[in-house]
Amino acid sequence: MAYSIKEAAARMGVTTHTLRYYDREGLLPHVERTAGGIRRFSQEDLDGLALINCLKATGMSIRQIKDFLNLSQQGDETLDERRAILQRQRDQILAGMAKMQEHLARVERKIAHYDAIAQEKEALK
Repeated sequence: MAYSIKEAAARMGVTTHTLRYYDREGLLPHVERTAGGIRRFSQEDLDGLALINCLKATGMSIRQIKDFLNLSQQGDETLDERRAILQRQRDQILAGMAKMQEHLARVERKIAHYDAIAQEKEALK
């Protein structure tokens, strides 16, 4: 089944502008076009978009995603390099998660502090 740009955008949770941008940037090199130039997205294209969205959500830049996808198109001889890219990204994600856990702990302590004050005030009534 082929999807219009509007349908693909809706399925992927992005705008049509984003899909056009990705296409211009070379992130979607295999999207077919009709004789009139209308983009038609396959399920395989949507799967690729899911990976792009995932990598972007982890903080990877469009340039880095493009480089990763270009390596993917070169075949199995780039497996080690692609794996290394994903490992670095994983390490950055884990570091970010650890930092967010620290922030969460601080917020939780502050909430507990406010709860204790509220309980003391309630007890004095």
